[in-house]
Amino acid sequence: MRTKSQSSVNLKVIFTCCSILIFLIIFFARSNISSSSSKPLSETNLSQEEVENQHKPKGCPTTQQCTKMPISLSDALVHYVTSNVTPQQTFDEVSVSKRVLDKKSPCNFLVFGLGHDSLMWASLNHGGRTLFIEEDKAWIETVTNKFPNLESYHVVYDTKVKNSDKLMELGRSEECTSVTDPRNSKCDLALKDFPADFYETKWDLIMVDAPTGYHEEAPGRMSAIYTAGLLARNREDGETDVFVHDVNRPVEDEFSATFLCKGYMREQNGRLRHFTIPSHRARTGRPFCPVDVDRRR
Repeated sequence: MRTKSQSSVNLKVIFTCCSILIFLIIFFARSNISSSSSKPLSETNLSQEEVENQHKPKGCPTTQQCTKMPISLSDALVHYVTSNVTPQQTFDEVSVSKRVLDKKSPCNFLVFGLGHDSLMWASLNHGGRTLFIEEDKAWIETVTNKFPNLESYHVVYDTKVKNSDKLMELGRSEECTSVTDPRNSKCDLALKDFPADFYETKWDLIMVDAPTGYHEEAPGRMSAIYTAGLLARNREDGETDVFVHDVNRPVEDEFSATFLCKGYMREQNGRLRHFTIPSHRARTGRPFCPVDVDRRR
């Protein structure tokens, strides 16, 4: 039989042990909570694999941050750094078109002519579509073998620079001032036999820097300039920026002023003119060229 004093001692021992046990439980529980809360919030919600990856040396955290330079841009850099060939346009002339591309790209960019500056135009319109229209089939093969990412169509022109005066007279007729799809136009200046894509794309920019036009037997840019204006006017809505190079020559000067219209001209820098032509389908009744304010006075 236990005595009262023994029973009292046993109770004290049991009570003390229980107290120590409870204290230890509370202590370790708080330690775990403190350790967990000291981790960044993003880490506490991640899987073990993700946590481990966070502590690895920084390389390319995301695809967006480490996207490689597009091939078109790297090709352009290497080409122009190592090339001794000067592009057809000067720095100031290129800058006119570049300012518009900076605002509109990526966009649909139509270029008459495949030249030493084609890679530059495609690169400035990175992410958009840049289509080159070229008369020389052998030249297309040469360029695209070197730069297969460039898109180009071979086309044939049936005009001659020596007939430009006659074409200018024809261009003043009612048939040539009617806005329609070039394929359906009755104007002899309209280019009608190009690939369907040429007519059905809504072009945001058009550059006329071809075909050849420096001698009498060359096809000249009469039809290219006229058709560029017709494509711009015939789009459903919005406006098209049209650029014509070599306006120091009679054909480019006269045909751009007549068929792209002085009233739509925004700027001339060196041998380059910039026109902004609105859709004529979006607002019926527009005259082929805007009415000259001075003539109305």
